[in-house]
Amino acid sequence: MSAGLNKSPSNGLEKLLTSDEQQAKINELRRLLGPVPDKLSIYCSDASISRYLLARNWNVKKASKMLKDSLKWRLEYKPEEIRWEEVAHEAETGKIYRSTSIGKHGRTVLVMRPSRQNSKSTKGQIKYLVYCMENAILNLPPDQEQMVWLIDFEGFNLSNISVKLTRETAHVLQDHYPERLGVAILYNPPKFFEPFFKVVKPFLEPKTYKKVKFVYSDDLNSKKIMEELFDMDQLESAFGGNDDTGFNINRYAERMGEDDKRMASFWTRGNPPSAATQPALTSAPLDSINTGSDSDASDIEKTDNSPSQGLESEVEFPDQNMPETDGSKNVT
Repeated sequence: MSAGLNKSPSNGLEKLLTSDEQQAKINELRRLLGPVPDKLSIYCSDASISRYLLARNWNVKKASKMLKDSLKWRLEYKPEEIRWEEVAHEAETGKIYRSTSIGKHGRTVLVMRPSRQNSKSTKGQIKYLVYCMENAILNLPPDQEQMVWLIDFEGFNLSNISVKLTRETAHVLQDHYPERLGVAILYNPPKFFEPFFKVVKPFLEPKTYKKVKFVYSDDLNSKKIMEELFDMDQLESAFGGNDDTGFNINRYAERMGEDDKRMASFWTRGNPPSAATQPALTSAPLDSINTGSDSDASDIEKTDNSPSQGLESEVEFPDQNMPETDGSKNVT
């Protein structure tokens, strides 16, 4: 693991850690975390723990609370168990999908077209977003932790604006997928979008906000940004590339069906998927795990004011060899 450079969102100072110092903090957080059920231990690789530490500027106490909140969420929401047939209706218009192309850095690409929104259910929209996030992560190469969001504003109008959905999206991304976003490209946003973006800015952590790039097809600097990030021969023509294939729901459904099989194989400790394999930890019996109350992603300093151990409630987990559930998912 190489030395990492991180800028604190609270004081603007840069913190440089050697690989040994980073590993020491990973080990410290792992000790604070304690044993977790087999299925959740798969999620707690060194790479995953380091993302939570990076999101909290390598503050072990804050990162520990954040990770415990995510583990609680994953146990209740079961994002890895969402399957294509549960969300296919949300995908019909191509409002979000994983592109067949990847970025120049090996990052998977999620294409988003908010003008193609076909659902009024925030719960259903977030569930599909989570499915897409899990699928994008599944298809990351072993040495890559981040993805690209490519947001196309063609046909976008005021009726497509939803502060509630934007807030929920920011919450899920920042609280439960920290440091998964490499860059978000806003492609040809209309002028009226900029005031809206200022409204939602408070929902975004400084690190996330800095990853957002406004790109315009008629701007030479924007073209350079796209060329730096993508192979233009593989990039969709809608974004200035040379690929005219476009989105086809039937072909996409076939891809997702195959990926669902890989997802199930990975999380049930069967044959690991060919991409995005994460090392599993040796798990031990777990009676409970402590986590703070519902976290606010924008309030990074809140943990310091919690009780002596930084823990406010106790969540009971089942035995480590948890049975797979086939029933419907509890979406909160």
